[in-house]
Amino acid sequence: MLILSETEWSALKLSLLLAGGAALVTLPPGVLLGWLLARRQFPYKLLVEILVFLPLVTPPVVTGYIILIFCGRHGWLGKPLLDGFGLQMVFAWPGMLLAAAASGFPLLVRSVRTAIEGVDVRLEQAAATLGFPPWRVFWRITLPLAWPGVLAGSVLCFARAVGEFGATRVVGMNTDGHRTLPLEIYYQIDAPDGTGVELLRLVLLSLLLSAGALCLCEFLLRRKNRGSTP
Repeated sequence: MLILSETEWSALKLSLLLAGGAALVTLPPGVLLGWLLARRQFPYKLLVEILVFLPLVTPPVVTGYIILIFCGRHGWLGKPLLDGFGLQMVFAWPGMLLAAAASGFPLLVRSVRTAIEGVDVRLEQAAATLGFPPWRVFWRITLPLAWPGVLAGSVLCFARAVGEFGATRVVGMNTDGHRTLPLEIYYQIDAPDGTGVELLRLVLLSLLLSAGALCLCEFLLRRKNRGSTP
């Protein structure tokens, strides 16, 4: 069993809370957007796809900088939230949550889209001919058949959020005493008095979390493939 210090436990708990929150808040819009991209044609669809998947190839610090611009004290989103609700986004946990969610959201949408594209559209058409409205077709036909892929996408989103570093560092760099697991590893490496044992524990913990998430994701995808095999 890993024996972690209070600082390391704090980093682990913050990472898990942020990743869990990111997976939860991105699930409804991720499922909706994945369905739209898989089943609907609409103007500027290519532009929407580029914007959604852009964080996959953009340097994370760029994503963090964009969040900093829009959600800062004088940003078009950050200022109304701060003035109206007293909610500070950047250099606080809401900004770190947004950074984690932004990093994992494209993986969720891509997985949902692929899962829904794997559902036989003829089943949806048959349900529609029976008088099912589109929302009921989605809820009763599409989602039950695609749920392993949806859940796998949520797991990937969680895992990516746990490992998020660049954007989180930009929006949370002045959040004293609140470091995620990747941030704590970075500070352990950078600290002149950092010990190799503490750093090794954190690295091992990160590898275990990542491997566990990948194993769960692979299990769900294989279950989906078995279910779709005639």
